[in-house]
Amino acid sequence: MSVRTLEDLLADGVSGRGVLVRSDLNVPLDGGSITDAGRIVASAPTIAKLVEAGAKVIITAHLGRPDGAVDPALSLAPVAARLSEELGRNVQLAGDVVGSDALARAEGLTDGDVLLLENIRFDPRETSKDEAERTKLAKALVELVGDDGAFVSDGFGVVHRKQASVYDVAKLLPSYAGDLVATEVEVLRKLTGGDDGVVERPYAVVLGGSKVSDKIGVIEALAPKVDTLVIGGGMAFTFIKAQGSPVGDSLMQEDMIDTCKGLLDQFGDVIHLPHDIVVADKFAADAETSIAMSADGFDSGMGLDIGPGAVERFANVLRGAKTIFWNGPSGVFEFEKFAEGTRGVAEAIVEATKDGAYSVVGGGDSAAAVRALGIPDDAFSHISTGGGASLEYLEGKELPGLSVLEEQA
Repeated sequence: MSVRTLEDLLADGVSGRGVLVRSDLNVPLDGGSITDAGRIVASAPTIAKLVEAGAKVIITAHLGRPDGAVDPALSLAPVAARLSEELGRNVQLAGDVVGSDALARAEGLTDGDVLLLENIRFDPRETSKDEAERTKLAKALVELVGDDGAFVSDGFGVVHRKQASVYDVAKLLPSYAGDLVATEVEVLRKLTGGDDGVVERPYAVVLGGSKVSDKIGVIEALAPKVDTLVIGGGMAFTFIKAQGSPVGDSLMQEDMIDTCKGLLDQFGDVIHLPHDIVVADKFAADAETSIAMSADGFDSGMGLDIGPGAVERFANVLRGAKTIFWNGPSGVFEFEKFAEGTRGVAEAIVEATKDGAYSVVGGGDSAAAVRALGIPDDAFSHISTGGGASLEYLEGKELPGLSVLEEQA
């Protein structure tokens, strides 16, 4: 990716200039409390560099899916407080997106100040399919940083979206890739072989999560290229059903069965499914459980985790890998009783990393699971901040937020 970087912007000088930063601060909340601050921590270094260089930093970000309406439960207030702690300085929070409060606060910024705009998705123009509407919002954002302002794209988790604060604003200001975005692209290039197309082998991909339809693109893209494709989580049950075994009341996509059959026929030597399943009598933390063999299936109950045999077999498959990409938990890790599959897979990847493998955790629920299980981030080579964006990059799709930066270079 040939783009202008944060270092290029700093070399040009930012002291006294307004710099608009698109960060990904979409963190999980429990009430008003942040349960995983990983994305805030990952976003802070780019902001800190701009602050130290004397920029007037204005951050735009989203939280959840408010569908263009103001939702107090999705205010960025908790994020502003946590980001203040991370930066060691006060981060102002505007009371609106591009309204009178945001404009007044932006005009009052001095060198090194930081302003966080309220949830950008409170404005329906952010996600509008109408380019003219998105452009109006983008121009309002540009007004906040002034004529000599610049734009830093540092929210990798949203670069696959053609949205006002990601795409349209980059066409109106001198635009640069922040350190987080640059690092994410560098990491993912290693998983696709970069310019020479060479990935260190054996190459293993571990996919989990709920639905096959969410991951079908990356399965089809990577199955011909990898040595091992391990499938767990809810999506495994559609594959198990495709093999002819009953899966009770488990999450299963009837309309994807034929697709899964085709994948198993074509890549049966690469795809590894769970050997056994933890079956629950209900979807609850205190459910009664039993173990069922995948080959036999089960007529009642629902599968909420991979079984101990599957963990052992998956660990053996991963043991000799030199490159590993993991996206999606193996079970309902939020319930302790059904977290062992995800824990076992994570620990197997950690061990492979200790033995020299290059391991990437593909953001989203996978990153949340790692932290919920108490596994330190540095146990892996890299933990991504972009779940969907990472998958689309690996699928070979064009990501609008990156392509616009290349056009501006």
